Amino acid sequence: MSEVVVIGGGIAGITAALDLANHNIHVHLIEREPTIGGHMAMLDKTFPTNDCSMCILSPKMVDAARHPKISLHTCTEVTRIEGDVGDFTVHVTRHPRYIKESECTGCDDCVAICPVEVYNKFDAGLGVRKAIYKSHPQVVPNIVIRDAEHCINCGLCYSVCGKKAILRDHEDGEEQAFIKASAVIVSTGYEVFDATKKPAYHYLRIPDVISSIEFERMINASGPTSGALKKRSDGTKPKKIVFIQCVGSRDCAIGSPSCSAVCCMYAIKNALLIKEKSPDTEVTVLYMDIRAYGKGYEEFYERAIRAGVRFVRGLPGDLYQNNAHIRVHVENTENQEIIKIDADLVVLSVGIRPQTDAAEIAKRLNISLDDTGFYASVDQKSEHISAIRPGIFLAGTCREPMDIPDTVAEGGAAAMRAVIRCMKGEHAAL
Repeated sequence: MSEVVVIGGGIAGITAALDLANHNIHVHLIEREPTIGGHMAMLDKTFPTNDCSMCILSPKMVDAARHPKISLHTCTEVTRIEGDVGDFTVHVTRHPRYIKESECTGCDDCVAICPVEVYNKFDAGLGVRKAIYKSHPQVVPNIVIRDAEHCINCGLCYSVCGKKAILRDHEDGEEQAFIKASAVIVSTGYEVFDATKKPAYHYLRIPDVISSIEFERMINASGPTSGALKKRSDGTKPKKIVFIQCVGSRDCAIGSPSCSAVCCMYAIKNALLIKEKSPDTEVTVLYMDIRAYGKGYEEFYERAIRAGVRFVRGLPGDLYQNNAHIRVHVENTENQEIIKIDADLVVLSVGIRPQTDAAEIAKRLNISLDDTGFYASVDQKSEHISAIRPGIFLAGTCREPMDIPDTVAEGGAAAMRAVIRCMKGEHAAL
């Protein structure tokens, strides 16, 4: 029976894995983080319907973990792929959790007693986690991981765990393995643009200038502020919020010439959420162009205008601290009016960029990158799902920026290409 390896456990990888498994093909879903879910798990709502992100994603995560045809490999990375289409050997490295996965029940007793708090990557720096932790309450698999780097070996977690599921450093380590596969799907996702590369916006220097992913965690009811909008500088509620678009997109000066496809719509979504939570808050969106190209997107934009969100066509050249506010100067290019805004919170709508290690992963898989740093397809028109190496298929934002519906569609398309590949292999063996 043919098997397929899916690299990356975000929404594209989960979709591909479930579609393959439902075609009676065994799937190895490989994710280097402790949980599947990817960036979508960090979001509060999805546009243009404002549906709860985790309400859509979480059932799919659970289905992937429970499906008898899917083997889930978390904390695992692909190191190289040997062989040819129909007969790949995928070499993987499993990184230690320092947890007996078969014994851990995810009860969180060890998390509650741990005295160490460190930066929480999942909360984009707005929250903290323990040295033994789950990234968020709905992780799949529902197992903790011990961070050996920050653990002080106080022994409290060992003593409180009734299942004796926590391992010491010498009791766990990296493991090497290989998987035979007929096809491989790459769905490794993206990274958001590092806003410090736009020094004029003073990200990390002015506390109340934050990135859009930080804002997503702030407005999320399960986030570090329980959904409350707060200024980072003093914890008060912001009365004037400004969104600045195209930060890290459509900017040749910093090597990001392409549109990130989602920034306009997620800014409109977040502006609407602010208006729903706090109608008296002034919300201004500074933009270059509004790109509302999908089904229902233009109507979503018009809904934001009716809700009182102000849209100004123009991007500021600089920001600066003005007492307790952030002074924003911008020219409205539609009427040449100079506008001055004293904002309490500025949100930078950062774009989608390739993973930092995309070139290294491409080398491991023997596939190519395009001029923008994303994985290259055989042909953007007719073969955009296929990588340069036969038998390897691309899905989602590892190939180019796209929204969640398009990402899901690509996951399904890649799965069907892999199904066809597996069927060809089985027929050849008859």
